[in-house]
Amino acid sequence: MRDVFLEEYSTADAVRKYIRRTAGSGIEYLLDHDYADIYLDVITNYILDTAKCTGLRLLEFGCGGGMNIIHLLSLLERKGIPVAHAYGTDFSKMLIEAANREADEHLSSELRSKLHFAVARNESLIDDMASQLGVGKDKLNGSFHLILGINTVRYCHRIKKERECAQGLLELLDDGGGCVVIDMNKGFPFFRSFISDRLTMSREEYCLPSLDEYASPFSIAGFEIIRKEHFCWIPHSAGARMQRVLRALTPTLNALARSHAMRCLVVARKRPK
Repeated sequence: MRDVFLEEYSTADAVRKYIRRTAGSGIEYLLDHDYADIYLDVITNYILDTAKCTGLRLLEFGCGGGMNIIHLLSLLERKGIPVAHAYGTDFSKMLIEAANREADEHLSSELRSKLHFAVARNESLIDDMASQLGVGKDKLNGSFHLILGINTVRYCHRIKKERECAQGLLELLDDGGGCVVIDMNKGFPFFRSFISDRLTMSREEYCLPSLDEYASPFSIAGFEIIRKEHFCWIPHSAGARMQRVLRALTPTLNALARSHAMRCLVVARKRPK
């Protein structure tokens, strides 16, 4: 099944979906607002005090073309929040190559020197990162303050490796470190990709978890769940007009049908010692 997903994310069309120039107005807005608000909330309220001296250590797994982690580094620079180093991983070599090109184009030389990408699978991050980066696993364990996963955790559920993924994330985090996961909500009925997947794939291949199913592996691994909610009505691929309309409708949609919002959010924390 993994080969099916790898083929899907190793095409020129996949690259266009996950780089800044062609991804859509929707994701640009979310990275500046909804997603940025979540990241900054976790950093300022749970992490920053322990990372002020050495700088934040960041990881995005399933990073695609790197747009999210690249944007976050620029945001933190504008906010005056120091970063020691950041990593992005994806199982698609083509997307990692695109991420490196994007970082070269959009980051200052100082920030670029702090960002590294590696080909690695979500369910075996520690082993794959250690191999790709040429370091011992002991150097990676406990080495990150914040880990992000956007539109990627569902694939662990589809190959029944969600517990392995959550356990690996726990081991990679420093004590008190946070993990933010955002992914598709099965209660939102209009995902075009979900509808087409149902016509062409087995149930396991197209299955979408519920909010509780997204959170469960993190609880089992020993994380403290800080936030767990349905949120966001703006598609990543939305054009400027659709993005504006859905922004205006969001308060009403939240009041009437929040459980059917587009995405699920889980914010989890490795318990401090």
